[in-house]
Amino acid sequence: MKIHIVKIGGNLISDQKWLNFSLKEFVKLQGNKILIHGGGKKATLISDQMGITPKFIQGRRITDKETIDLVVMTYAGLINKNIVARLQSYYCNALGLCGADGNCLKSCFRLKKKNTDIDYGYVGDITNKSVNTYFIKFLLKNNIVPVLCSITHNGKGDLLNTNADTIAAWIAISLKNNFKYEIELHFCFEKKGVLRYLHDEESYFKKIDFTLFQIIKKNHTIKNGMIPKLENAFLALKNGVSKVSIGHPYYLNDLNNKTIICL
Repeated sequence: MKIHIVKIGGNLISDQKWLNFSLKEFVKLQGNKILIHGGGKKATLISDQMGITPKFIQGRRITDKETIDLVVMTYAGLINKNIVARLQSYYCNALGLCGADGNCLKSCFRLKKKNTDIDYGYVGDITNKSVNTYFIKFLLKNNIVPVLCSITHNGKGDLLNTNADTIAAWIAISLKNNFKYEIELHFCFEKKGVLRYLHDEESYFKKIDFTLFQIIKKNHTIKNGMIPKLENAFLALKNGVSKVSIGHPYYLNDLNNKTIICL
């Protein structure tokens, strides 16, 4: 059994035209598929409108009590249901979920970093033990396409903000480990791939191995949200996921026009 796991983010979420295009390309994928989305830019826009200043550390959002309410409303509500409604209009039988629904994604509060005062607040971390693979398998077997937002739960009544790239990686790893499925993981955003020069759309890396990743991270060719994205890409590959790519949704079925991640 082959499964495509697609994570969409960036301007693909905040721009309705790009979102519609991305979902049409997603629907074209043959066979079993799972969609995972964030919504950070949309959440930032709404937080600005509400006078709440977002805070980030290395591309990860600090989430206090006020912010978790906002991101739950934005991710699990506005964005998730808009995506599901659009997929239904394309005759794709989707079901929108956060981690608490069906207990599909359980997490724990992120611990404070050693020797720092950084408190991420209502931010959840997950591992391979977090994913309810049997529930996801049940949905796929019944021709239901899961659409998961980046909100998890800790089993104690708390909803936690969790990096969508991390969720995508661990779902891929868990399905691979538990059921030996062939998994292809696609991280989609508005660029063709990981760019060497930010303002040159054609300067994307064709391939990135772990050595190159360390180099471009150290020299700041990549920064902010691209760092956790690549970290999760390598995590997935090292744990048996068949293929991992980063690029534009237009090239979901084309390995020649995106960044391929390799060990």
